[in-house]
Amino acid sequence: MTLEESRLTRTVHSTGAAGRTGATGRTHSTLTSTSTAYGTGPSRRGRALVRAAVWGANAWRTAGSGISTATEWAGATIRPAGALVASAATAGLLLGMLFGWVEWMVAGAASLVLVVAAIPFLFGARSYDVDLTLTHERVVAGDDVAGEIVVRNDGHRLSLPGRIDIPVGAGLVEFGVPLLRPGHSISQPLDIPGLRRGIVTVGPATTVRSDPIGLLRREHAFEDVHQVFVHPRTTALPSTSAGLIRDLEGNPTRRLVDADMSFHAIREYVPGDSRRQIHWKSTAKTGRLMVRQYEESRRSRMAVVLGVAEAEYADADEFELAVSCAASLGLRAVHDARDVQIVVGSEIPRVVRGRLRAIRHIPAPAPRPLLDGFSGVDLLESTMPVGEVCRLTAESGERLSIAFVVVGSRVPLTRLQQAALAFPGDTEVVGLICDERAHPRMQPVSGMTVLTVGTLEDLAGLLLRGATS
Repeated sequence: MTLEESRLTRTVHSTGAAGRTGATGRTHSTLTSTSTAYGTGPSRRGRALVRAAVWGANAWRTAGSGISTATEWAGATIRPAGALVASAATAGLLLGMLFGWVEWMVAGAASLVLVVAAIPFLFGARSYDVDLTLTHERVVAGDDVAGEIVVRNDGHRLSLPGRIDIPVGAGLVEFGVPLLRPGHSISQPLDIPGLRRGIVTVGPATTVRSDPIGLLRREHAFEDVHQVFVHPRTTALPSTSAGLIRDLEGNPTRRLVDADMSFHAIREYVPGDSRRQIHWKSTAKTGRLMVRQYEESRRSRMAVVLGVAEAEYADADEFELAVSCAASLGLRAVHDARDVQIVVGSEIPRVVRGRLRAIRHIPAPAPRPLLDGFSGVDLLESTMPVGEVCRLTAESGERLSIAFVVVGSRVPLTRLQQAALAFPGDTEVVGLICDERAHPRMQPVSGMTVLTVGTLEDLAGLLLRGATS
């Protein structure tokens, strides 16, 4: 083979290889692009379906929220008469257009006119600025509460006549508001008649917009709420320092201690005694170490236990008498600067009644919180009897000098005696029975004193009689 033929042969081989290689590369490229295009189509359709599902869920959620809001607004705005008129308008117009009944069309059109005419009366419910003030937020049961309500038109338009409702406990006080120009105000006195003992909520003031027929109604409540503490009636009692308890600094007891105020005797020294209590004169006479011995002085501590079980009282008025007596006793103790604890029964759920014991203490650091606490005391259907309350009181507190147990007329003397046995033997127990049909009397019953009162004024006389006896 010549040199030219060998060059030609190498050229042909290289050209063929290159051609095959290029063809193969183009073939692979074509397959790859085809497969990629085939896989992208379903992926795009899947993303579109996901976006459509998300949009549908958001739209359904928005529609549901709107429907719920519209339903709440309609329920609070449309009165029963308005719903009836709206139903008559819908039914009359539909039946009139479907069957050509002129009478139904006239009735439906008239009903629709009434509903449309009532809508303007709802405007301006939030244009008012209401200021509610009370002269006193603590009163005695039976006293009136005075106050003032000021209504101002803070809007830029004329305010149509309306009404303001002020809840007072379970009652309602209504005020009529005349036509008010922008920036003008009107004030009216608020007089709440004698209230029963309790914690009464006054407010919030609520503006009421309604049409003359009463088809639609719109309300807007303000945030001004007052709590009125209606204290129980009390009476002045003689000081317990000069009465049933005659000590001012402490009562000596039978318990002997090594150091106190009330000297008792001198005894022989035993290891552990304080050297400061050695009586040196007696030691010099006897030739043995002698020490002083004292009687423990315990400061007078008083307890007032008020039974609140519904079964222990004849009616609500008898319970109010018991609350007034207990409050008078606690108030006298606070004025005498005595340590006093006031205990009432606590409400117990029926499912655990008999297995759970609970009492509630009324704070008595000063007259105001004491009377505020008595304002919130109520009769309870499910609670412990007064005997259990006395037992918990004796177990939870310090040793008492005197305990007053205030009950109703349905508590017999035997149960009152059992309640008194819960206290230690050196605690003087006074039972106080409130019976509006009984005459006032005082009688000793097996180690305790029982007072029976028919009115609140009887309590002072009986305590004074017990102090002088």
